[in-house]
Amino acid sequence: MNVDFTPDPALYPFESRWFDSSQGRVHYIDEGDGPPILLCHGNPTWSFLYRDIVVALRERFRCIAPDYLGFGLSERPSQFEYKIDGHARVVGEFVDHLGLDGYLTMGQDWGGPISMAVAVQRAERVRGIVLGNTWFWPADTLTMKTFSRVMSSPPMQYAILRRNFFVERLIPAGTARRPSATVMAHYRAVQPSAAARRGVAEMPKQILAARPLLARLAGEVPATLGAKPTLLVWGMKDVAFRPAAMTPRMRATFPDHVLVELPRAKHFIQEDAPDRIAAAIIERFG
Repeated sequence: MNVDFTPDPALYPFESRWFDSSQGRVHYIDEGDGPPILLCHGNPTWSFLYRDIVVALRERFRCIAPDYLGFGLSERPSQFEYKIDGHARVVGEFVDHLGLDGYLTMGQDWGGPISMAVAVQRAERVRGIVLGNTWFWPADTLTMKTFSRVMSSPPMQYAILRRNFFVERLIPAGTARRPSATVMAHYRAVQPSAAARRGVAEMPKQILAARPLLARLAGEVPATLGAKPTLLVWGMKDVAFRPAAMTPRMRATFPDHVLVELPRAKHFIQEDAPDRIAAAIIERFG
C-alpha cells in the first residue's frame, strides 16, 4: 500500500524523490550541494523530522533523508517484515544506488542502529558520524527491556495499530515543546490506518528481537568506525536514552568525538533543538 499525502511546502519545502529498492519503493529527499550527509530517522517519524536541520544545512551540505519502508511516504509492502536488519539492507541499497562516498551519517533513535549497520559495511566511504539519543548494542537497561516487552504485548500492539499510540502519545511525550497541530498532522497523516502502522508496531519488538544484529554492531562499530571523527548531540531530558546511561559508552567508542549537550531537549532532538544540531554539524564538519 501507498500513503496518499502531500506535505505542506511551507513546512517541508523539498522535492519528493523515489528509489525502487528490492523490497519496495522508498521515498526520500536530496537537497543542497556539498559533502553528503545521510539523515536516518527513528520510530514513528520520517524524513519530516529533519526538515529544519535540512533547511539550515542545505547551503553547505547535500542533505539526504530517506523514509524507511512502512514510514513516511514510502511504500508499505505486504511481504516486508519491517525488521531492523531488513531496513538496514534497504538503506544500504539506497546508499549504493546514490553512490555516496565521503558521506556523513546521522542517526537518532532506531536511526542509530540502522545507520551504523549500513556504515560498518561501507566504512571506507564514511567521512564522519553524528549520533544522538540512540544506541547500537543489545538492550542492557531495564528501561529499554521493559519498554520492548510492554509495547510488544497484545494490548499495546492494539493501541499502536488501532489508536496510533506512538504518534498520539509518544511524540508529545518525547518533545520539550509540544509540536504544533500542523506538525502533529504531518506525523498523523503518514500513519492513516492499522495496515499503514505495521512498521511502527514492529520496531519496539525489535529492541529485544534484533539482539543478534545489535550484538554484531557492538563489536563491528568500534572496530570499523571507532576512529572516525564523531559528533554526539544529546537531548539531556530524554528518559528513554538517559545521558548518564548512554553517553559514556558512546564517548568510549569514538575517541575523536565532540559532545554537544542539548539541555532542554527530550527524545526527539530534531524537533526540540534543530538549530543547535545544525550549528554543531557545521562547526564539526563544515
